[in-house]
Amino acid sequence: MVHFRTDIGATNPHVFGTTDTYADNLETDVLIVGAGFGGVYLLHRLRDELGFKCKIYEAGKELGGIWHWNCYPGARVDTGVPIYEYSLEKVWKDWTWTEKYPGWSELRKYFAHVEQQLDVKKDVAFDTRVVSAQFDTSSSKWVVRTEDGRTAHARYLINAIGFAAKRHFPDWKGLDSFKGEMYHSSFWPEHGVDVKGKHVAVIGTGSTGVQIAQETAKEASSVTVFQRTPNLCLPMRQAKLTREEQQERKKDYPEIYRHRMTTFAGFQFDFIKRKTLDDSAEEREALFEKLWQAGGFEFWLATYEDMLFDKAANDEAYNFWAKKTRARISDPRKRDILAPLKQPHTFGTKRPSLEQDYYEQLDKPQNDVVDVKATPIEEITETGITTSDGKHREFDLIALATGFDSVTGGMKNMGLKDTDGVPLSEKWQMGTWSYLGMTCNGFPNMFFLYGAQGPTAFSNGPSCVEVQGDWIVDAIAKCKQEGVSRLEATKDAEEEWRQKVTDLSNKTLFPGTSSWYMGANVPGKPREQLNYAGGIPLYEKECRTALENWQGFVTV
Repeated sequence: MVHFRTDIGATNPHVFGTTDTYADNLETDVLIVGAGFGGVYLLHRLRDELGFKCKIYEAGKELGGIWHWNCYPGARVDTGVPIYEYSLEKVWKDWTWTEKYPGWSELRKYFAHVEQQLDVKKDVAFDTRVVSAQFDTSSSKWVVRTEDGRTAHARYLINAIGFAAKRHFPDWKGLDSFKGEMYHSSFWPEHGVDVKGKHVAVIGTGSTGVQIAQETAKEASSVTVFQRTPNLCLPMRQAKLTREEQQERKKDYPEIYRHRMTTFAGFQFDFIKRKTLDDSAEEREALFEKLWQAGGFEFWLATYEDMLFDKAANDEAYNFWAKKTRARISDPRKRDILAPLKQPHTFGTKRPSLEQDYYEQLDKPQNDVVDVKATPIEEITETGITTSDGKHREFDLIALATGFDSVTGGMKNMGLKDTDGVPLSEKWQMGTWSYLGMTCNGFPNMFFLYGAQGPTAFSNGPSCVEVQGDWIVDAIAKCKQEGVSRLEATKDAEEEWRQKVTDLSNKTLFPGTSSWYMGANVPGKPREQLNYAGGIPLYEKECRTALENWQGFVTV
């Protein structure tokens, strides 16, 4: 059977504080849903800098968003620090990391440090899940209801729930019949799971599946990965960091944070202004090797500018990837499944995961990889997994790394209704409509960030959160300054934005790949580009232009 974390939602929320944060009929200027990077940043800026009364509703029991929920083996960020943190000097000046790519436990410590500096939690209601929200036109306020029956009234509603807020469970036969241990990656037990001497199945090869397989293989008796699509992983090049080297570098942090907003994806590097085939084979090989050795996402996002636009250029990148990766796998059968000579999908049009020794671990004789495109999973039994070729494999533990209804799933799942009472889930049933990836027609005074039709999955999370968060803060401040009681995107603006997102995507190689970027990982979900593919600088320019004279909005 599938086990869920029992600590989530088990606490009486009203014992957390003596403020009005947990009150029924709560009155506030701004209600934020989600206490991850986005929600905390918005609360700090709106409350501490601009003086608005703000509250956060958070379904979990701590700050951190995804880093509160993620505690599966090997869970760590795929962006190096200090890029993956707030640009707020108040936060970074007294904080140091132990490694370049921090794991989940260190990210939780970081949020504890954020709390010490920003005093966020006094205005957060934990264990509070929003089940309905609708704008009341007579009072010009949002009426928001929680799972335990409380109501809040807010002038502005901001959804900061992230792009992976709704888990996706496959509908395999017998999913509930398994007698061993079974966990979805986002419901992993806080105390961990003992895998020593156990036979472990990992279903899924997104970043979560890669991390779980890589980590559990170090202790388990065996690990079998069930792979639908090869993950074209890149070497992480993890490194320990000293306090001294970080302190020395902090004089450069203001420039580092300024510079990250000038790059396509909000990293410290960017595409080079050269085309792949303009270089000789030797020059190309030298650049690829340099990026490969640098590690992280540089081979993906610091390469030739045409890699994600031109198939011939992309083929060159894939061929290099395959050559480097295949050299690490001695078993010829596993080599062809994990790193096939023929490109399984256009390189970089699915987010590559960063690995440390994934291929070496799976290459070990006790571990295996099953190609479930060739032999799909037919049934989960009491003792294991049966595939379509009739083979039954027995396991003690099954890890479901089956992903999320990404980008749109969370907002469609929280009971949002427009002013006519039509649910957002219904409005977005045939596709996604927003304006600027932050507002929606029919939902006045509502904003969201790190979600649909923003830079989201094509960007570094904190970079995206800050560019969108700053815009939302400025929009609310402008409303107050100009006496605007109601701000709403027009239907025409939504249509134009959707077209812009589609047109930008269609210039790239992304639409040719079935990925969660395109909504293709969830059966029945419309196939469409869910992210803004124009890069952060262009995105910011478009949003700032709209703010100058409320272009695309109706104001009251």
